[in-house]
Amino acid sequence: MKIAKDTVVTLQFKVAEPTGRLIEQSRTPMVYLHGGYHNTLPKIEEALEGLAPGAQVTLNLSAADAFGVRDESLVRVIPKSEFPPGVKVGGQLEGRTDAGEPHVFHVMKIKGQEVHLDGNHPLAGRDLKFMLAVTGVRAASAEEIAHGHVHGEHGVHH
Repeated sequence: MKIAKDTVVTLQFKVAEPTGRLIEQSRTPMVYLHGGYHNTLPKIEEALEGLAPGAQVTLNLSAADAFGVRDESLVRVIPKSEFPPGVKVGGQLEGRTDAGEPHVFHVMKIKGQEVHLDGNHPLAGRDLKFMLAVTGVRAASAEEIAHGHVHGEHGVHH
């Protein structure tokens, strides 16, 4: 079976800097519902369309096509007194953007009585190389299509 809209794709991946220095690689397979459900990057879906298990693809993506350009309006410094006890570097907190939209912020550092937050994806602003190996393709179930994501092993359980 080939990758097309409403197929479930299983793949292994590596993400590297353009120089080849490895940033991340999958330990377990990534499984997503293909076809515009926002379960992976649009350029990855585009590159995988029509491929079958065993195919390998390397993509060099600009920051804009990967995890976006950095948005400095998503960087915040907030008094520590406004946080619950136990706030730690590496934690994630839900806050609001300048437009009032809910957004997840990462605690980057705590300096004295200040907490430094960043709402950008950790890889935002970086050009990246993606190495993808398709290991499986199957038809999605009607329920997966209705929910917009994969169920079962490596997917959502509910």
